[in-house]
Amino acid sequence: MNLNKQQFTTEINGKTLTLEVSDLAGQANAAVLGIFGDTSVLVTAVMGKEDRITDYFPLSVDYEERFYAAGKILGSRFVRREGRPSEGAVLSGRMIDRTLRPLFDSRMRRDVQIVITVLSYDEENDPDFISLLSASTALLISDIPWAGPVAGLRLIKTKDGDLLINPTDPELSAPSGGEKQILFEAFVSGTEDKINMIELAGNEAKEDDIIDAFEKAQIEIKKLIGFQKEIKEKIGKPKVKILLKEIDSEIKNKILGFLGDKLEQAIYVGNKKEQSDNLAELKSGLFEYLKSEGVSDFSGVEYLFEEEIDRIVHKNILESEKRPDARKLDEVRSLYAEVGLFKRLHGSALFARGNTQALAVVTLGAPGAEQLMETMESTIKRRFMLHYNFPPFSTGEVKRLGVTNRREIGHGALAGKAVQSLIPSQEEFPYTIRIVSEILSSNGSSSMATVCASSMALMDAGVPIKKAVAGIAMGLMVDQQNYKILTDIQGPEDHYGDMDCKVAGTEDGIAAVQMDVKIEGVTPEILKEVLIQAKKARLEILEAMKKAIDKPKPQVSSFAPIIMTVEINPERIGEVIGPGGKIINKIIADTGVSSIDIEEDGRVFVASTDREKALLAISYIKSLTREFQIGEIIEGEVIKILDFGAIVDLGGGNDGMIHVSELKEGFVEKVEDVVKIGNVVRAKVVKLDNGRIGLSLKAVN
Repeated sequence: MNLNKQQFTTEINGKTLTLEVSDLAGQANAAVLGIFGDTSVLVTAVMGKEDRITDYFPLSVDYEERFYAAGKILGSRFVRREGRPSEGAVLSGRMIDRTLRPLFDSRMRRDVQIVITVLSYDEENDPDFISLLSASTALLISDIPWAGPVAGLRLIKTKDGDLLINPTDPELSAPSGGEKQILFEAFVSGTEDKINMIELAGNEAKEDDIIDAFEKAQIEIKKLIGFQKEIKEKIGKPKVKILLKEIDSEIKNKILGFLGDKLEQAIYVGNKKEQSDNLAELKSGLFEYLKSEGVSDFSGVEYLFEEEIDRIVHKNILESEKRPDARKLDEVRSLYAEVGLFKRLHGSALFARGNTQALAVVTLGAPGAEQLMETMESTIKRRFMLHYNFPPFSTGEVKRLGVTNRREIGHGALAGKAVQSLIPSQEEFPYTIRIVSEILSSNGSSSMATVCASSMALMDAGVPIKKAVAGIAMGLMVDQQNYKILTDIQGPEDHYGDMDCKVAGTEDGIAAVQMDVKIEGVTPEILKEVLIQAKKARLEILEAMKKAIDKPKPQVSSFAPIIMTVEINPERIGEVIGPGGKIINKIIADTGVSSIDIEEDGRVFVASTDREKALLAISYIKSLTREFQIGEIIEGEVIKILDFGAIVDLGGGNDGMIHVSELKEGFVEKVEDVVKIGNVVRAKVVKLDNGRIGLSLKAVN
C-alpha cells in the first residue's frame, strides 16, 4: 500500500522537526503526523457536515495520551487501559483549544473536532509544542474555514539570565534549587506578530523579564508560521464556504427598534443578579414582541442580542471609559477578607471581591497522604494539591452536579501554580497539604479569588509560606484605532471583552499568568501595560489581605495531626518495617500513632493527634535503629546468663554480650558471682562485629 507520504522539515534549537502528511487517517478533513526528536503525535481535524442548532461555535480539542507512547502499562490491576484523561492531558487540550479558538469565526455552527493522539514519547521532548504546531498545520491545509496559522513555544528563564526555548523535559523538571534556578517557565503562542495564549509559572518574576522573553519567543514563532505557510502553498486545500446565518434585515430592524436603550439600562446596574434578571426579562419580552409581529424564525435572534450587548459595552468603554458598574478603568472592586471561619478546620479563609466569593479550606495530612500521579510522561508523588469547585448556585443557576469538569481542573491548576512556589519544602514542613476552594458566588475571576483565599488559609493553618500571594484578572477592549485596559473585569467585561489575562504574584514579583483572547492576539507592548497595571491592583489586594492575616500562625491547628521526623540509616529501613510490615504495624498499634511513613533516604515521619504518642513512637524507632559506637557507655538489663558471659538487653531488639573476661579485673569463676538476671548494668561498647556487640563492665568500673 502506498501512503503517499509528504514530509516537510525545519530546525529548531538544532533539532529536526518533521511534519508528515499522508493517507493516514485519510477520512479526516486533514491529518498531520508531527515528529520532534522521538516524540510523535498524530493530529486530525474533522468538521461536521451540517450546522448545529446552538448559540455557540462547537469546537472540541481532545488530547489523548497513550501509555504505550512511553512504553508503560498503567491503570488499575484489573483495568489495564487508558480511562479518563489525566489532569495533564486536560490542561494540554485546553491550552491548544485556547490558542486555536480565537481564529475561528464565532458565528460558525458546524462541529469542528481536533484529536491529538500522542503515539511516541521520548521522555525529553514535550508533546505540547509539536501537538499545537501539528494542529495548526492540519487546520491550515484542510478545507475547514480558519484564520490561522499559529504556533507556540515552551520557555524557561533562569535567574542568571539564560533563556531556554523548547527545553527538554529533564531541563524543565530540574529542581529550582539547582545551579540554574528557574525564574519562570511558560508556554506562549500566537500569530506572526501577536500573542494570543499564555501559561506561566513564575518565582517572583519581573514584568520586564517576562516581556523580554516573549519578544524573543515571537521571533521563533514567526519562523514556525512561515514554515506552515510554505506547506500550505504546496498542499493546502481551498476552504469550504459556510453560509453564516444572517438575520433578515426587517426582523433585525424590529429587534433593534424594540431594544432601543433598554439593553443599556439593563446592563448598567451595579449588581450582577439584577443585571442577569434584567437581561432575562428583556430577552423574554423581545421574543414575545417578535411573536406578536408574526415572526416565526428565531434563528439568529440570540446572536444579535449578544452582539448588541458586545457593541454597547465596547462603545461605552472605548469612547467614554464607562464601565457597567461605574468604576474607573484601573479600579478594583470592594474587598473583604476573613480567616479562621470554622474551628475544626485546619485552616480557612474567605475572600470576596465584589460579587465574587471564594472560601478556601486547608487540610494537613501525613506524608503518606501524598497523591500518586501516574501519567504517560511521569510517575510522581504530589504533596501539595489545590482543588477548585464551581457549583451552579455560584452563578444563580440550576444544573446537575457531576464529576469535576475541564474548567474546574483548569482553574484549580492555575491557582495551584500561583501558590506552589511559596509552599515550604518537606524538610521545613513535612505535611501533605490540600486546599479546596469553594466558589460561593462568581462574577469575574473566581480563580484569582481562589489564589487570595488560599494564601490566607495557608497562613491560618500555620503553613510557613514565604509570602502572601494575590491575583487579579485584567481585561481589554479593542477597536481598529483604540484600546483600553481594564482592571478586575466582571460580568459583561469578562464575557464580551477581548482578553482575559489573570496575573498572580507576591509584592515582589509574578507567580503565575494565564491569558486568553477573543481577538487575533495582543502585542508585547500592550501586554507590558497589562502587567504593570495588574501589579498596582495586586499590591492593593495584598494590603487588604494583610488586615485579615499578615503572617502564618506560629503553630498548626490542634485538630491537625502532629508530625515528627527522625532520620535512620537507609540500610536499616527493613528492620523498622519488618517482614510483611509486622514491626511497623506493631509500633503503630503499641503507641497509638496515626501513621508512620518511611522515605527511601531514611527519613521517617510519625503522625499522631497526641504529641506524647508521637514521641513514644520516635523513641521506639530510634532504639530499634540505634547505631552503637565503640567506647560508648550504655545501660541495660541482664536477660541471660551463659557459661562464658552475660547477655544485656540494649532496647529496640538489640542486645550485647559481656564476655566473662570483661566482667571484672582478675579471675571470675562463675558469671553469677558478678551479675545476675534482672540486674541493670552500665557497660562500655568494646567490640562491633557484623551486628554483634561486645560489652565490658570492667572498662567502666
